[in-house]
Amino acid sequence: MNAPVARRRFAEQVMVMLGREPRRPALQTEQAIQVHEIKRARPKAEVRAAIEQAHAEPRGHKWRNRRWAVLIAANLLFTISYALDIQVLEGALTASRFIGFHLIDLNSALQVMLAHKHVITNLVIGTLTVATGWMLLGGRTFCSWVCPYHFAAEWAEKLHLWLAARKLVSDQQMNRGLRAVFWLVFALAALATGYTVFEAISPTGILSRALIYGPGLALLWVAALLLFEVVISRRAWCRYACPIGLTYGVVGILSPVRVKYNLNNCLHEGDCRKVCLVPHVLDTVIKGRATDTEVPLGPDCTRCGLCVDACPTGSLTFDIKGLSRLL
Repeated sequence: MNAPVARRRFAEQVMVMLGREPRRPALQTEQAIQVHEIKRARPKAEVRAAIEQAHAEPRGHKWRNRRWAVLIAANLLFTISYALDIQVLEGALTASRFIGFHLIDLNSALQVMLAHKHVITNLVIGTLTVATGWMLLGGRTFCSWVCPYHFAAEWAEKLHLWLAARKLVSDQQMNRGLRAVFWLVFALAALATGYTVFEAISPTGILSRALIYGPGLALLWVAALLLFEVVISRRAWCRYACPIGLTYGVVGILSPVRVKYNLNNCLHEGDCRKVCLVPHVLDTVIKGRATDTEVPLGPDCTRCGLCVDACPTGSLTFDIKGLSRLL
């Protein structure tokens, strides 16, 4: 691996996570340059035929189904533990205890400590447990594999796409840097007011508590967010506002679990970007953009697996750095 190229790519991926738009790479390895040149010289008719052949093979939803199963099971465990009073998983996603081990959501812990203006020992212990797990798995894995709002937003997105195909709605794009701005605003609000402002409006916390303790009026706010995403801006909360995603993205920057892109096999047909929640992390699949023949996606990737399921050539795969590919 070319070290300068890898360092430059890593820095670019972090900046893209913070809101900067992807740029054409300034540095590429010799191997990547050669592959790009070969692909540019390939006749368009031959490429179209290869794409048609690749699409002839049916693609399943293996990773999506696994992810939905894990997400539903994790949230149901909270509900069942509370309903049956078996004390396996107590609390909610913001703060819980699993068989005696404290688990604190990183963003919630930060909000509480800023509001109280001092470091709380019990929060630190629970936070370190969670931080270690998500550093290994990739921070934003939380978003797609655990967060109940993500699950609801996926179904809202399906409705949005159905309406958009009939030209009944359009997708209004916003500046992704808004998410970093909101992160700072909520942090300053907690510091200034002594109150965890974000926790009051977090759809993740609202849905988690509603599933466990029963519905409340706060669900109207969640419904309003989903309606906004259906009618105005696809996946707006996760893409442009939620500070939880940014917090977990930073935590998972050095995670060994990632989705890896293989330049050699790719036909650049774009199926992966169409299904991706965060298509900016897939900028590398655009023809001529890959910095190397194998490129791990950036830390803003949620590891949802939709691109892996959608790719007709198997150019996107789950991978553990230094170990064999996940099957």
